[in-house]
Amino acid sequence: MPALSFPARSWRQRPARTLDATVVYVMGAIAATLFAAPLATVLMNSFKTPAEASVTPPTYFPHSWSVANYSALTTSSANVAHSVGNSAIIAFGAVVLTVVVSLLAGYGLSRLRFRGSAVLFTIILAAAMVPFQVIVTPVFIVLQSVGLASSRLGLILVITTFQLPFSIFVMRNAFEAIPNEIWEAAEMDGAGPARSLLAMLPLLAPGLLTAGLFAFFSAWNDFFGALILLNDQAQFTLPVVLTSLINGARGSVNWGLLQSGVVVSIAPCIVIFLVLQRQYVSGLMSGAVK
Repeated sequence: MPALSFPARSWRQRPARTLDATVVYVMGAIAATLFAAPLATVLMNSFKTPAEASVTPPTYFPHSWSVANYSALTTSSANVAHSVGNSAIIAFGAVVLTVVVSLLAGYGLSRLRFRGSAVLFTIILAAAMVPFQVIVTPVFIVLQSVGLASSRLGLILVITTFQLPFSIFVMRNAFEAIPNEIWEAAEMDGAGPARSLLAMLPLLAPGLLTAGLFAFFSAWNDFFGALILLNDQAQFTLPVVLTSLINGARGSVNWGLLQSGVVVSIAPCIVIFLVLQRQYVSGLMSGAVK
């Protein structure tokens, strides 16, 4: 009678897997703490009184919670509330332009193949390696020659231009991830290029959200471009205005007021990312297998 054989499963496998999972969770918790600690410190300091925020050595938690710093943001000479509106306008304009242009460019580079399309795509990607600081003077001269110097529209166009290489890369991958059978089915139903593109928008949503998120983060947090290209104080964005929150004798910094402004600056980015993080990761991974 032949001997019965069972799959070789060692009792040691389960403890080993548990140990691996524990190490991963511990390392993840340490990394999360390192990233969250500065944010938590800024948040705690924003609720301190001006005297407590400047005390040495600093306290970790507020002895008396106060929202005076947030109230002072609206009444300060820097006019933070107005700068938030400027940042929102510039971010919204950059997101809309980036999404529309990258959508059309990704469709053309993926579906409308032509001679030299691969070379053109390579040139577009190579443009991402040019830092803005290197060409800031020519950019300012061009904007001045077309009457867009020191204007929010000019800054929107500049931010969109520097976001397009990555956004076009993401959208081209998003189009490549759609099976050809779906495009063929749309053509058999009599849909032209425009109707086919509109029909594919639900499938392209992760890529569009990824391109839009990157454009929003870049426009909302832009400091150097806004500082150089905007000369009118009424058009300054939030990052530029935050640098002017210096009060007191000999240029002492009001840390409570400044860090409350930092909280206002980072809050929209955190909220938007947490809400759209699943689509964001999916958009980055679209077309990766191809």
